[in-house]
Amino acid sequence: MDVYLAIASKRDTRRYAERPIPDEVVERILDAGRLSGSARNIQPWRFIVVESRQLVEQLAETVYVATNVLGAALVVVLVSRSALDGGRAAQNMMLAAWNDGVASCPNGMPDPARTAALLRLGEDEPPLLVLTFGYTVTGRDPERHSSEEWSRRADRKPLAELVARI
Repeated sequence: MDVYLAIASKRDTRRYAERPIPDEVVERILDAGRLSGSARNIQPWRFIVVESRQLVEQLAETVYVATNVLGAALVVVLVSRSALDGGRAAQNMMLAAWNDGVASCPNGMPDPARTAALLRLGEDEPPLLVLTFGYTVTGRDPERHSSEEWSRRADRKPLAELVARI
């Protein structure tokens, strides 16, 4: 898929079909995070794949909307000391997933310390995001519109409000 089309057509998805994600797709998603750039190439992240159903249920209680986690086929806790670099890794993973037909959503935590305690993370390993992945309930066809049409349909501020030229 064209990268701009992927960016323009990707929408956060909070409801997923009951369909597993193939191992090779999961591996590509995780590898896309690994390949992200970072300041001075420090790579200040870890990706915790939560597979235990019991732990998924407990983790769901630590995010803003528990159902996002409960219905996901893949749950990844992104641990990072750098919000900027961690955000780059998260976006890479979500775009790689979308390229393979897998939708996603970043989930914030009202109390990251609670999530850290649940996962037995050290003080130097703060959870940044809980990423959820799965196939859409309604299907996926990003190519049904052009990237320009997806851009027009996006619920975003106009570019003119966001760009200043000085």
